[in-house]
Formats: sequence, structure tokens, C-alpha cells
Amino acid sequence: MSDINYFTPEGLENLKEELKQLTTVERPAISKQIAEARDKGDLSENAEYAAAKDAQSLLELRISKLQDTINSARLIDETKLDDSKVLIFSTVKLKNMQNGATVCYTLVQENESNVKEGKISVNSPIAKGILGRSMGEKVDITVPAGIISFEIMEISRNNG
Repeated sequence: MSDINYFTPEGLENLKEELKQLTTVERPAISKQIAEARDKGDLSENAEYAAAKDAQSLLELRISKLQDTINSARLIDETKLDDSKVLIFSTVKLKNMQNGATVCYTLVQENESNVKEGKISVNSPIAKGILGRSMGEKVDITVPAGIISFEIMEISRNNG
């Protein structure tokens, strides 16, 4: 049984596009590689055939995982989320209490995270430390580098 995964419409669409690419482009390409390698003769000593079969196994595993994720996906109506607390899909402005620097993160599902875009996984240490908190609260978060104190400066949503 799969866990329920929460997505924005954009995030779910990206997964569906990736699945389509894997099934309509990459799967036929690997099948062709296997057929070409098979035509070269003795399969027991054919490295190309073995490599193509390995690639096929990895591809089918990725396709299966994507299908499970998509089947268990739930879209979240961000307009119905409480803006007074940090929740999934919240955009949060944090102030580092040690050095005064501010950072802005949007909390997203694991497979939508992209630090360069300011999107962090709800499973990350920072996200876990601020989930359910309110604006103005101070939190101490344990990260790989140690403990960092943050103040939640702002909570917002990117509604469309």
C-alpha cells in the first residue's frame, strides 16, 4: 500500500510528463537495443545485451515507482490551507538569529524539492522544525552543521 503524496497541480503534471517520456520514448529505445544485441548472437557472452537488460530493469522500476506515486497522489487546494501556520506549500521567510540573514523557502513534497528554486522537502530538518509553527515564533533546528535558531518572519502562499 502506497503512502498518500500531496502535490501542486504543476508538480503532478511534471510527474505525468516524466512517466510519458519513460513509457513512450525510453522504453521503446531500450527494447530496440535489446533486439539489436540479441541479433548479434550468443547471449551468454554478449555484454551489450546484459547492459541493455540491466537498463531495462532500472527503467521498469522507475516507471513502476512513478505509477505508484501518481496513483496515490492528492492535489491540495492551497486556498483552503490556513495561512497562520506553516504547512506544506507554505512559503516561509526565516531569519537566522545568529547572523541576521533571511532566507525564503517553500515547503513541498520530496520529489518537487529544488533548493536552487527555494523549494525544500517537508521531510528536511528545517521544514520539520517549522511545520505547524506560527509567524513570530522562534525555533531551534538541528541541521548537519549544528543547531540554528530561526525566527518565522512571514508565512504566505503562492496561490496561482
